[in-house]
Amino acid sequence: MPKERKSTWPSLTTVSTLLLLGSSFVQASFTPVEAANSSLLWGTYRPNLYFGTRPRIPNSLMTGLMWFDGTNVQGFQNIRHACDQGDGIEGYGYKKHDGREYASQEINDTPSNVHITTEFIKVPGSKGGDWGVRIRGTPIYDTDFTSNILFYIGLEGSGGIDIMSKISKKGLESPIRLEGDSSELGDFEIQIVDGPLNSSPVGRSDQDLSRTQWWGTQVPEGEIWKAKDYISGSILASARERVQTAESEQEILQQPYKFFSLKNTLDEAEGEVANFYAFQKTFDNTFQFDVLFRSLDSEDPITSESLGRKLQQKETQFNTRFEEKFHLMQKGFSQDQVDFAQFLLSNMLGGIGYFHGSSVIDRSHPPMQDEESFAGETIQPQLTAPQSLFSATPSRPFFPRGFFWDEGFHQLLIGEWDNDLSLDIIKSWISLIDENGWIGREQILGDEARSKVPLEFQTQFHHYANPPTLYLSIKRYIDRLERHKQDRMLGLDSSVKMGSLDDPDILANLHLEDETLSNEWLLSVYPKLRKNWEWFRATQRGHVEMFGREASSNEAYRWRGRTPNHALTSGLDDYPRGKPSIGELHVDLHSWMAFSTGLLKDISSKLGYASDVEEYTKVQQDILTTLEELHWSEEENMFCDQALEEGIPVHICHKGYVSLFPMTLGLLAPDSPKLGAILDIIESDKELWSPHGLRSLSASDRFYGTEENYWRGPIWLNINYLTLQSLHNNYMDKPGPYQERAKDIYTKLRNNLIDTVYKDYKKTGYVWEQYSSENGQGLRSHPFTGWTSLVLLIMAEKY
Repeated sequence: MPKERKSTWPSLTTVSTLLLLGSSFVQASFTPVEAANSSLLWGTYRPNLYFGTRPRIPNSLMTGLMWFDGTNVQGFQNIRHACDQGDGIEGYGYKKHDGREYASQEINDTPSNVHITTEFIKVPGSKGGDWGVRIRGTPIYDTDFTSNILFYIGLEGSGGIDIMSKISKKGLESPIRLEGDSSELGDFEIQIVDGPLNSSPVGRSDQDLSRTQWWGTQVPEGEIWKAKDYISGSILASARERVQTAESEQEILQQPYKFFSLKNTLDEAEGEVANFYAFQKTFDNTFQFDVLFRSLDSEDPITSESLGRKLQQKETQFNTRFEEKFHLMQKGFSQDQVDFAQFLLSNMLGGIGYFHGSSVIDRSHPPMQDEESFAGETIQPQLTAPQSLFSATPSRPFFPRGFFWDEGFHQLLIGEWDNDLSLDIIKSWISLIDENGWIGREQILGDEARSKVPLEFQTQFHHYANPPTLYLSIKRYIDRLERHKQDRMLGLDSSVKMGSLDDPDILANLHLEDETLSNEWLLSVYPKLRKNWEWFRATQRGHVEMFGREASSNEAYRWRGRTPNHALTSGLDDYPRGKPSIGELHVDLHSWMAFSTGLLKDISSKLGYASDVEEYTKVQQDILTTLEELHWSEEENMFCDQALEEGIPVHICHKGYVSLFPMTLGLLAPDSPKLGAILDIIESDKELWSPHGLRSLSASDRFYGTEENYWRGPIWLNINYLTLQSLHNNYMDKPGPYQERAKDIYTKLRNNLIDTVYKDYKKTGYVWEQYSSENGQGLRSHPFTGWTSLVLLIMAEKY
């Protein structure tokens, strides 16, 4: 049994001491930041696939898994690769995923009669270390079973990759070995190792299906993501040749696995060098094989034996850490509910991806000029220079890319589990804020991402905004910093964390443990956050004096990019608004501006920027004042948008999520009568209350359940979570006339949400984008393990 690898990294205490002394640690291989980057280099960062790996490098090595049913000819027409709601899979996703070193996923593919498990492990080291994945499968039904499993490896950018195993026209014997190199990864090798109990059907005379069938070719730069097209094309060409020598049509129909297999050839035209290899295994019973990536710098290379041992260790460590972090067993949840909660966290982490490529932006409209049209039409779309983004995703099959509106909610959960992983993602997003302060609301980077988006939705406009939800997660980080500091002062937390920088628990909290690192992070993000704030105040400014409104300041805001039936930029797409015009004002955006200004005030205070603190204090007070002056309707007793009717400003009042924002973002005092009015709306079953959660629009509204019915009634977890968070943090534990009501609403709403999402998960195997207020049924995209995963924080009462 190989010895456990000894870390060459210094302990955190050593590093912290040396940093504080201003010394250099020349003997160490890694600084803390370098160690953190190395620990995140490799991952399951292709979330749009059922399984795939890549490093956080723009053009590099990528891998992926495919499979299809080998018992009938139609199986080949249904090759699994990219996650697809149309595949009919009865539940899939990560049961456990720690975001750094361990991931275990189950895929219940009933149409293909196979239950697949993928188990991923990383081993720390230089150049990102080693990794391995164990792929196992079992038949679901007790019928004839033949399954074709494919694994591919492709290298883009500099370097090369070659098969080192003995080549045979009948296939490759296990273990298969490849060697490669790239400027970023250095020299590496990959092995594919069969499990000891695999069995395969008998093939044709020119093939041995107990071996691995294979194919190599050169794929053009930037096209490895089209692996399914290349592989299926090669298999189909091979099948066409083989059927010519079939004994009978019956043989083709009854034993298609003999014909639909790779060619066992290296296809290289003159001047070409293969950079893409596909490997196909055919099994007729339970199977297992490992794929092992080894950096040739490794002191103790990963093996199938060490992979198996580490999988057991990591599962135990994950379970222990999960309970220590969320205390669900302690709160009285059952093991089945804990498994559900682990699924929520794991699929949020399993949805993290690394994306690189150009996006499409239309900059033809001057950002400071008012709209002349509200049709939302593209005029001059242009490709940008390539950019990179490290981000979570809302839905692996349907929204496998970064959304600015969603990401702040994602990081609430990720940050609670792994503080520094969350900060890394937040910083990646902030890096995309341009020189003017703008950031695209949807990051569709590269051809692969665009392939999942209808053409009319691909273009971003540089005067369109989106709710700045990253401020939610940055505030949560600052809250964690304060709690951590207080715990240390009270002696509730050890003042010294022993460990080495290859320990994921240490790496997860570097920016909590080390004040120097936390200040450096805040210093690094603050300038762009301020620039984004200034961009909002300039481009999303509403008109006050132009339309004769009476307000104490000009702090008023509206979403640009309106169309007659949508405010896509608000995130609440079809929520009813007024008629689009330059005279609109939107209470949700006004609330976001008050919240974000308060956060920037806190950050600048921490950084010692006194003049900025003074500015933010005044602006925030002005925003809060005009919030009530412009958006409170005495007649309707609620917060409302404003729009123009015959050129005159009027309130547009629709009870629903928009009218809750002053409360959900904690902008109202505990004794404010306006808080009582909002609680009335929340509690009424004729308005927002349902047994399954808060409706997005009042059941009494004339638009309830109409047309698209996207944000016109269904229950969304992100706004329900914000409501619970605000009740918990701002109202139920603070003296005031509504304290007991807030506590009662909180308790009932929390129970309803947990019950709804958990029961539907048990019924369907999925969590969903939204839920019916009528029966609690999951609706639309699934699995939707973005902000619906906030149910875990609701269970743990982490706000």
